[in-house]
Amino acid sequence: MNLWNETKSIPISRQMVWEAYQKVRSNKGSAGVDAISMEEFDVDRRKHLYKLWNRMSSGSYFPPAVKEVEIPKKDGAVRKLGVPTISDRVGQMVVKMFIEPRLEAIFSTNSYGYRPNRNAHQALSEVRNNCWKNNWVIDLDIKGFFDNIDHNKLMLALEKHVPEIWVKLYVRRWLEAPVVTVSGQQIEKQGKGTPQGGVISPLLANLFLHYAFDKWLEKIDKNVVFTRYADDVILHCNTKSHSEQILRLVHQRMESVGLELHPQKTKIVYCRDFRRRGKYPTVKFDFLGYSFQPRTAYSKKKGKLFIGYDCAISISSRKRIADRLEELKVNKLTFKSIVGVAQFLNPMIRGWVHYYGKFKMFELTKVFRLLSKRLVWWARKRYKRYKTSIRKGYKWLARVRSQYPTLFYHWQFSEINVVA
Repeated sequence: MNLWNETKSIPISRQMVWEAYQKVRSNKGSAGVDAISMEEFDVDRRKHLYKLWNRMSSGSYFPPAVKEVEIPKKDGAVRKLGVPTISDRVGQMVVKMFIEPRLEAIFSTNSYGYRPNRNAHQALSEVRNNCWKNNWVIDLDIKGFFDNIDHNKLMLALEKHVPEIWVKLYVRRWLEAPVVTVSGQQIEKQGKGTPQGGVISPLLANLFLHYAFDKWLEKIDKNVVFTRYADDVILHCNTKSHSEQILRLVHQRMESVGLELHPQKTKIVYCRDFRRRGKYPTVKFDFLGYSFQPRTAYSKKKGKLFIGYDCAISISSRKRIADRLEELKVNKLTFKSIVGVAQFLNPMIRGWVHYYGKFKMFELTKVFRLLSKRLVWWARKRYKRYKTSIRKGYKWLARVRSQYPTLFYHWQFSEINVVA
């Protein structure tokens, strides 16, 4: 790399490309339309990175088409992701790293998605606290947000903070890059949409909603508290009439910026608990894999149960984990001992506990009872002496747990009774 010539018309250095590549590599990801995987890219890394730097620093870089990938959604529909090539991901990362610090400086403190040092748990904590302080929630769902971002409006927002012509040149090219569909057809963009899956797309999406929503809401009504994670938005109001009025204004605002609220998924929710006695039909909403709803809680101070309003893993998230266990066919795993099974499953279990166990961890009990059932099936298939008795299988699992209490990651949490 030390042979690269730095005298180019655009101030993109070889160090910028190298640092961007390291970030892309750590994020992993699949191949784009050129079918070059990360392993293949690494074999000839020097050539790929030099070619990218040479073209980007001279202004002659044009991104290849984005590969469309379909991901099943929980409602049975599919989410379409756009996967750029690895070289293109590195190029996007160069620009993202260049402009992100100045955009971060202007973003709202109520925005949490795809931002440095911010995460979903922080957003959930904020929504949780706001539900205790406010009676009503507006659960917003923007229909096909990434597919409908208006290019011209986005570029106007970018120009407010990015004077560099070369940055705007490349952002415009990425926005206009064609998409190769699952069927192999190449589709040209029609002035809107940024691929959900592109490296720079979340930053651009946050910039768009910063002006389309965050700044707008702060101007029209400072009494409305909100939390936004990318295009998932929760608003808090204290009266039903206020929430209805705000929702009407949000509808109008979304239309004015070329977006639309999903008519079925957008709703007003009453945060009913022991203090709020009113009877309203909708008292539950989902946010970032958690369900917020009336729940039984225990007061240490008063020494009794009460109905509070809190969050825990949602039914749809539990179903996704159950579906994943079904896919893995735990009972058919060919490991010689339960230790191999534990080593195989623990990375996934650790992820589930760390994310869904943050609030109301006890609600994970049903998930891990299901896992226990699968482990018993594995034992009955593996060992003849348990083949005819489920009860003996559960006794075996209880024995394993007592002898090796940390074998499975979730066993260390005593409040989760996983052997039923």
